[in-house]
Amino acid sequence: MNGLMHRKVISAEPEGSAHHLKRTLGWGHLLALGVGAIVGTGIYTLVGIGAGLAGPGVILSFIVAGAICCCAALAYAEVATMIPASGSAYTYSYVVIGESIAWVVGWSLILEYSLVVSAVAVGWSGYAAGFLASIGIPLPAAILAGPAAGGIINLPAVVIVFAVAGLLALGTKESATVNAVLVVIKIAALLVFVVAAAPAFQASHFHPFLPNGFVGTGPDGAPRGVMAAAAIIFFAFYGFDAISTAAEEAKRPERDLPIGIIGSMLACTAIYVGVAATAVGSIPYTVYASSPEPLAMILRTLGHPNAAVLIGAAAVVALPTVILAFLFGQSRIFFVMARDGLLPPGLAKVNARTGTPVRITMATAVVVALLAGVTPLAKIAALANAGTLLAFIAVSACMLILRRRAPMARRVFRTPFAWVVGPVAILGCLYLFASLPHQTQIFFLIWNAFGLICYSGWRALRRRNAGAPLPL
Repeated sequence: MNGLMHRKVISAEPEGSAHHLKRTLGWGHLLALGVGAIVGTGIYTLVGIGAGLAGPGVILSFIVAGAICCCAALAYAEVATMIPASGSAYTYSYVVIGESIAWVVGWSLILEYSLVVSAVAVGWSGYAAGFLASIGIPLPAAILAGPAAGGIINLPAVVIVFAVAGLLALGTKESATVNAVLVVIKIAALLVFVVAAAPAFQASHFHPFLPNGFVGTGPDGAPRGVMAAAAIIFFAFYGFDAISTAAEEAKRPERDLPIGIIGSMLACTAIYVGVAATAVGSIPYTVYASSPEPLAMILRTLGHPNAAVLIGAAAVVALPTVILAFLFGQSRIFFVMARDGLLPPGLAKVNARTGTPVRITMATAVVVALLAGVTPLAKIAALANAGTLLAFIAVSACMLILRRRAPMARRVFRTPFAWVVGPVAILGCLYLFASLPHQTQIFFLIWNAFGLICYSGWRALRRRNAGAPLPL
């Protein structure tokens, strides 16, 4: 209980110190970081998995997941400007609720960010393999999938993780600039898909609209229908929380964070619904439901091989923006937890030349590359969603607690109808968690039980090394 009651007080790190992050990012960088994180695997690859669960109703799945994420994004925007420090939901929970809850949230964020990077790397591998095959350079199947999928290792997924980690190590502003260029390429490619596929649009492809119902189960007892797809597709929307991890590197966080968080969510929701509707209307969803590159497959089926090659090339070039955003966020979560003493402090070292936590970035890359090399996409995405749902619940709760605890505090951004938006975000996330596969829920609980054991052991070690009780 003492750990639960111990709350963090935010204090600025001295400029030039070994734990100080440089302020190099403007609102444009953050907006591009958010769009780069959000528009990626969800629309390039998970649209096929979602259609397999919900049929044409996958469009509703995108809308439901987007609405819940918009509510969470509003909560993030308010809390992030009140607590402009790196660490995202972990830091907010530590400041508002207490250390024990912050640990659980941080531990869940470690799961989320690591698995997101792994999942996107697997999705990128599928597009890279498809693109290379389309230009006459097929890769052996054994190096395109892990053991669970009949291969040896997903080598392209491993390679892209280390390539992006190397870019991040060069510097935050440099990697953010490259990210912005790649985001433009990615959006342009999606517009090409809509223009090429829209003429084939047929209303008959939307019938039956809900073949598996709104909430249902398959023959194997696994969840199916709109909400089951929304629980997976939710993975496609939540890149905006990576923006909040950049709070200490934003030039004007009180202005830049709300623009980045809310702007990226609004833009991406519109893009997602438009592309999903075009995909469903162009050909029967059963054709691409199991494809690792559904948009390119749709274009090839419609007789647009050149456009399909372009989509594949754009995905190969631009999907790494998602990896970049989440690997950036993951390294900052690790960095702040280490700086707070909840992980070994040696991990919180910043490179003097680049101003980035190179050591923790490369350590994170090793872990996620291993996951990407051996784990199937669908299992990664579902488990990553569980960690994010907890983080969104925590941030929405922090917003409501601060509204009650400090009603007169300065709020650069105020969430409209906070006592509606907050509960909708919390209840919506709880419902999506309940819609995840049971195996995912159980593994998530096991992960956090293991995390609490690690937390207890680390607190005991700190207490012994300090020779006195921990500060309360």
